[in-house]
Amino acid sequence: MHNELCESLGIEFPIFAFTHCRDVAAAVSRAGGMGVLGALAFSPEQLEIELSWIDEHVDGKPYGVDVVMPVKSLDRDAGLHDAKDLAEQLRAMISPDHWDYVGKILADHGIPDEAEEEPDDDSPLGRGVLGWTEATGTPLIDIALGHPIKLLASALGPPPAEAIDQAHAQGVTVAALVGRVEQAVRDVQQGVDVVIAQGYEAGGHTGDVGTMVLVPDVVDAIAPTPVLAAGGIGTGRQMAAAMALGAAGVWTGSIWLTVAESDMTPVAMEKLLAARSSDTVRSRAMTGKPARQLRTDWTEAWEAPESPGTLPMPLQFILHSHAMRRAARVGNTDLVGMPVGQIVSRMDKVRTAKQVIYDLVEEYLEVTERMHRRVSEG
Repeated sequence: MHNELCESLGIEFPIFAFTHCRDVAAAVSRAGGMGVLGALAFSPEQLEIELSWIDEHVDGKPYGVDVVMPVKSLDRDAGLHDAKDLAEQLRAMISPDHWDYVGKILADHGIPDEAEEEPDDDSPLGRGVLGWTEATGTPLIDIALGHPIKLLASALGPPPAEAIDQAHAQGVTVAALVGRVEQAVRDVQQGVDVVIAQGYEAGGHTGDVGTMVLVPDVVDAIAPTPVLAAGGIGTGRQMAAAMALGAAGVWTGSIWLTVAESDMTPVAMEKLLAARSSDTVRSRAMTGKPARQLRTDWTEAWEAPESPGTLPMPLQFILHSHAMRRAARVGNTDLVGMPVGQIVSRMDKVRTAKQVIYDLVEEYLEVTERMHRRVSEG
């Protein structure tokens, strides 16, 4: 299990844990894997606080940061490169029909949609614009590279060229998440060091090719660049299968939502622990791009015949954020979901992050040893 990629990054096990919770990221790194903090939901000021905390609680172990700067998004197409007034400019692009439809969804659930007061955080993040625009994402990369991270990962496309160059100058490994072979080839050509091949089963933004098919295709296309397998991986058996397909390690996300260190709310935790694989759906209802998440009344509403159709990123999330704030304010749980993969069916109890790592490793070793015995005896 301990391979060349582990050596280069200074980790014991090739297990990468994507999480938005700093406590989980630090716990995974301390246990021998690599915690990777998702920066998307933080303002630059908040991210600085989170990473400073990790620096102090990771016991000198390596960790990484994940950003989301899509190659294609409406803000880039519209030439909106400045964070100033970005939220207002984007909100102005949303049609009255879409606002009216959100109001109808809320009304159908008994949720008032009165004029919204100004949020406490007046940054683009606070107005429903996360760090996946060029204007809001670039500062997050700058903050991340100001800390002793070992990995800078990017979803929906590679980081900007200047960020890749800066990361390499600082000895930081750059990774990018892909859902198709051609994306993997493109990213390697642009300087990415590690490719994360994420299959259809995964939570969050994902393509339409399954992990079992995608991983070996990507491995063969970009060898000798190391590949991490993602999507439907939450046990040692699944990790062993991924490594057998040629992956150098595994990229996991969903399984960290239900660990003891997670910052999930009690309602969200209850939903996750009870969910089955069929309770997830790949939908544009949250972000405007296909993302696997829990099936909710919100995802169902955007598939209904009367739906005006989802908007492109980042406009759809502005609608989603508006509705979820309304739902949370009155305690409605029917609309509230979260990104999670089909592996949710195996997330039926709360364990510590350390125990999850050890369970993965123990079962991986058991499976590979059993397979070795069968081959030797056969």
